[in-house]
Amino acid sequence: TLCGTKEMDHTSPRRRAFLSKPIGEKDVCWVDGISHELATNLVAKGINKAYILLGQFLLMHKNEAEFQRWLICCCGATECEAQQSSNCLKEWCACFL
Repeated sequence: TLCGTKEMDHTSPRRRAFLSKPIGEKDVCWVDGISHELATNLVAKGINKAYILLGQFLLMHKNEAEFQRWLICCCGATECEAQQSSNCLKEWCACFL
């Protein structure tokens, strides 16, 4: 399970919406797992768009563990937020890259 939820066959409406189309100019809060508080922390670091967060994920060679550590240590994410957002970005990459 992922953060106490069922397997990904029960994808959240937020994740489905994010994965349904290219990132474009979506705000960072569109990424599944990004809470209001975490979005505020990311925006303060200049990461206001989902594509900027995706860029960080790609700079880390899509290494989920490294990305999650960065989100937790540098941005104040919870473990659950880090897991959900890295998984969401990984799924987006599988669909669009």
